[in-house]
Amino acid sequence: MEACAALGVKAVRADHWARGGEGAVDLAGEVLALARGPRPSLAFTYPAELGLWEKVRAVARRIYGAADIKGDAKVLKAFADLEAAGFGNLPVCLAKTQYSFSTDPQLRGRPEGFTLAVRDVRVSAGAGFVVVLTGDIMTMPGLPKVPAAELIDIDEDGNITGLS
Repeated sequence: MEACAALGVKAVRADHWARGGEGAVDLAGEVLALARGPRPSLAFTYPAELGLWEKVRAVARRIYGAADIKGDAKVLKAFADLEAAGFGNLPVCLAKTQYSFSTDPQLRGRPEGFTLAVRDVRVSAGAGFVVVLTGDIMTMPGLPKVPAAELIDIDEDGNITGLS
């Protein structure tokens, strides 16, 4: 609380984990007060009308500190294909190593002047964005509507079922 106050930021204690809803009343009141107060101006990282490749470049430069982005011919074609298919208006989400803003996990902090390597691009049409894969990043698959784990059980004799 003191550290936040020293930065000029209001902090509200919430101990709902111990006291249930009662422990979050002060926090909820502060959230409501902020929601009812004046709205701060919102500045986007890039104009929505930019092409997908330029959106990625804007994020890389403005947020990550990169000098530029690069991709091979296959990646550039994938971006062009997405735009031709009508997905160019979607926002971009960059997936990268958690260790650095660059694609080099050894380059810690917020380095500047590097080139961000774009490896692949995928559309998440249902979610409404384009996922841009950079460097050596592994993505996790989504789950089906009914995950297989819901079929696993233990019968009366202690045998595990549903693992077929």
